[in-house]
Amino acid sequence: MNIKSKDLNLLLLFKVLFEELNVTAAAERMALSQPALSHKLNKLRHEFADPLFVRSARGLTATPKAIQLAPQVLALVSSLETFYQDSQSLDFLQQQSRFYLYTTDYIESLLLPKLLSRLMAQAPGVQLVTRNTMGLLPRQELERGECDLAIAGFYTDLPQTLYQKPLYQEDFVVLLRKQHPLSAAPLTLQAYCQAQHIVTTLTGDLDGIVDKELAKQGLKRHICAGISSFMAPPALVLHNDVLLTCLRSVAEAAVAQQPQLQIQPCPLPLNKVQISQIWHSRCQDDLLHQWLRKQIVDITSGC
Repeated sequence: MNIKSKDLNLLLLFKVLFEELNVTAAAERMALSQPALSHKLNKLRHEFADPLFVRSARGLTATPKAIQLAPQVLALVSSLETFYQDSQSLDFLQQQSRFYLYTTDYIESLLLPKLLSRLMAQAPGVQLVTRNTMGLLPRQELERGECDLAIAGFYTDLPQTLYQKPLYQEDFVVLLRKQHPLSAAPLTLQAYCQAQHIVTTLTGDLDGIVDKELAKQGLKRHICAGISSFMAPPALVLHNDVLLTCLRSVAEAAVAQQPQLQIQPCPLPLNKVQISQIWHSRCQDDLLHQWLRKQIVDITSGC
């Protein structure tokens, strides 16, 4: 087969359509009118003897053959994009850009001090904007390009257009003040259930991981308050006889600032939380985005 008879730009069209699954968004990325994109899509379908992308209620759906071809096509286009990027003399760290990070106040306090220092020193043209992920995967924002990266420990069931990179794991502990009646002895599960609790709830739901695990054992706890923050609850623990079940690093940071606080092991077995960073396939091969994701991996590697 002679490659001269092939239009390699059709492979780029395949990649964009597979990532967007939306004709309007794909046309914008390709800088084409929708009729021009439809013309190229017809050529692409003829090339592979398959519809590849068909209309659905929410845009486009990839056919089984498109799903089968996608890994190879995306790898080929990625390789070509990397080749041309590497051949350019432009230093990507000198770009003027704005980077949108969706995360939690806890991750902000952990990550941003070092990340901002690296940005100012090595990529001074990059502006960093953070937004609260509100306990949910910002899927639409990622797909629309309004979110460049999302970092949290509660993202599940990711679509094919999203990538993820595990950063670190954390276990749960119980934070309480030293004046709490339960602070003098190891915390038992019975005492834990009888105590007053505060929780972090980004969605307003008070039935969290702890409560679901307790329910499996036919147990429940009393929650007196739900707070929309990871960083504020330790201040409430300092002045009240309440327990806070939280990630170890949150508790350790609170004790470092307030020696009157105390950490105890959680008497309820809980799975560790996997903190991951999530991004859309459109950002996969961008050199600046790759550099930013690597900085985050480096900064969190000691967590």
